[in-house]
Amino acid sequence: MDHFLADDGEKIHLRISGQGRPLVLLHGWTSTHRDWTPFMPPLEAGCRVFRWDARGHGGHASRVGAVPSVARMARDLHNLIRHYGLQDVAIVGHSMGALTLWQYLRDWGEEGVSHLGFIDQSPRLLTDVGWPFGIYGDFDADRNAAFMRELEEDLAEAVLRLAAFGKNARARDKYLENGTGIQLARQRLRALDPRPLIDCWASLTAADYRDALQTITRPSFLVYGDESNFYSVETARHVAERIAGSELRLYAGQDHAPHLGERERFVQELRAFLALPEGGSDAP
Repeated sequence: MDHFLADDGEKIHLRISGQGRPLVLLHGWTSTHRDWTPFMPPLEAGCRVFRWDARGHGGHASRVGAVPSVARMARDLHNLIRHYGLQDVAIVGHSMGALTLWQYLRDWGEEGVSHLGFIDQSPRLLTDVGWPFGIYGDFDADRNAAFMRELEEDLAEAVLRLAAFGKNARARDKYLENGTGIQLARQRLRALDPRPLIDCWASLTAADYRDALQTITRPSFLVYGDESNFYSVETARHVAERIAGSELRLYAGQDHAPHLGERERFVQELRAFLALPEGGSDAP
């Protein structure tokens, strides 16, 4: 992997591949740059793609010990863009990556950014009496406090249960069946250092980007699963209504990772959104 040094001396690992316009892809919480691997052949045909392991993720030991807060990750994104001298960059974030991108836009603005993509995320994860568009529609501060205690006890199982016991019945069935996929996910999560991930979650659930949505002026591409583990279709529509001129795509039957569920469609629509030339659109 390649790497660059953030402004606090932390080494940020990433993959760089392809030729063409710059495209930065930001993964979700507890994930890595590998989430984007299935899309590489078609996206590399037209884009120079930057895929990082966000600070605190990917199994990379920290050099400086800084908490991987959403504000710190947004600053890391700013460092990445400056380090590689990127101009007219397109940035797509899934889940935590979308929160990181909203924080980046709040802190650093849209200068040098051409296109934005947000995949299955709410601008405010926690719910309250006036905000039903967060996790599950009823994941308030008390539920989050209980979940964070579960993270401290067993991060792997808590993460799996968060996805399983939400709005997608198939995810619940898969978890209860405890098949090979769940076992492999549990094994991967148990290999991670839980402390930075727990600290990161605390930052994500403290964040609120509802006011930031209406400041966005760049072309924006929104992808949501209509059977997301965490968010309702109303959440997707709420976000789309508040980002002027945004393009909303609802992926029927898909969960919190709709782009992985419909890879070919996602690649074709993203390439069209970025106005990439014809060809290279077949996802594996």
